[in-house]
Amino acid sequence: NIQQFLSAYSDGAMDEVTGAQLIAESLKAQKVDYMFGIVGVPVIEVAMAAQAAGIKFVGMRNEQAACYAASCYMSLSCCPPPPVSVADHEAVTEAVSVLKAAKSPLVIVGKGAAYGRAEAALREFVEMSGLPFLPTPMGKGVLPDDHPNCVAAARSRALLQADVVLLLGARLNWILHFGLPPRFNPNVKVIQVDLCAEEMGNNVKPAVSLLGDVNAIVNQLLKCVQKDGWRYPSNTEWWSALKEKIVSNAKASKALALEVRVPMNYYMVFHHISQLLPQDCIIVSEGANTMDIGRTMLNNYLPRHRLDAGTFGTMGVGLGFAIAAAALEKSANSGRRVVCVEGDSAFGFSGMEVETMCRYQLPVVIIVVNNNGIYSGMDPKTWKEMSQMGDLTAIAPPVSLLPEARYDLIMTAFGGQGYLVRTVQELRDALQRSLSDWDRPSLLNVLIDPSSDRKQQEFPWLTRSNL
Repeated sequence: NIQQFLSAYSDGAMDEVTGAQLIAESLKAQKVDYMFGIVGVPVIEVAMAAQAAGIKFVGMRNEQAACYAASCYMSLSCCPPPPVSVADHEAVTEAVSVLKAAKSPLVIVGKGAAYGRAEAALREFVEMSGLPFLPTPMGKGVLPDDHPNCVAAARSRALLQADVVLLLGARLNWILHFGLPPRFNPNVKVIQVDLCAEEMGNNVKPAVSLLGDVNAIVNQLLKCVQKDGWRYPSNTEWWSALKEKIVSNAKASKALALEVRVPMNYYMVFHHISQLLPQDCIIVSEGANTMDIGRTMLNNYLPRHRLDAGTFGTMGVGLGFAIAAAALEKSANSGRRVVCVEGDSAFGFSGMEVETMCRYQLPVVIIVVNNNGIYSGMDPKTWKEMSQMGDLTAIAPPVSLLPEARYDLIMTAFGGQGYLVRTVQELRDALQRSLSDWDRPSLLNVLIDPSSDRKQQEFPWLTRSNL
């Protein structure tokens, strides 16, 4: 450790100690396994000292991506300390009373439940209580997306009509529409479970506040439910309304997914991807429509197996996250695949990191869903006609990108495997080959209809444009 290192130096066992060595030994003492960064004087010396100290160094192409990779590695590899706090017993009893009185209760599972390793207790609680649950984007997989109590396919109705919401490690920010009308019942009662006191009551005053470790508090709730033998009935109007909406939405998505045409739409692409992905793969996703539609169609079955743009909707996280996840899985020899699903615009933020993947032989599978733009683009014919009309900086739509850009060739240039995909069969063949290749990364450049869009949304106010 660092003390032994300094003692060796003071005893004359080492002729000279450098600042780089001190940094490296300090990081090693803090159990740092990986360092992600970009070198240059004097950082070169720090990176070399880190390697000498037993820390693995991943040289990235952009500082932004390096930061994303480091934060991702930490969240995937670190285990939280034992619970330091549980909620007040009377508050837990009150929370269960509020749940019992609810006509249309809903459990919202946030990423705090994932970080808190609450999956085992939460599964037992949901199955014993019979309550419907809705995962947030990074809460997906804490309970499997195909669990019978999951109502993600009826998200809008669940949020709007719930009269009591048990908020488990989720925040009432823009992802949950701030907990306010028109997306929420104006009279909804919120039972807020969170580790951070400063988060209590943000945007909506909770009916009951349960401050502490999410896993510990779920266990407290579970014990109360077990003691009372209470279960929310499965034959209520609420469950009927949710199931009706689930069936309706699934029918609409299936109709789009089963279309037979070229170019493909989003739903066709995700339908076939979902059939081929291993259930234990780590899905990294970013983009606009790509991330939103992919979230509803690509299931997660295990906790902490989905990474996306998160609370701040930050584009550019995808490849850095994928590199960190792949490095972790490779060092653990887990046999799990890392699949990075990108919009073409999102890919552009950190696209050069494919060289990093090739350099370190990280077998990430990247799927670029390419609609030639941000939200929507133009087909090559229309783009060519427009380019002949004048200066593109004056007339090209700001959301447009170069039609049918060959992102696959970027991967091929660095020694990875690139595929240009236009049809369903090409998509399935390329993805199957990529998933079987553990020696190098792959990139599928999937060309879709530039005008492809989400199915009709009940409440599109967060995604619609004023144009």
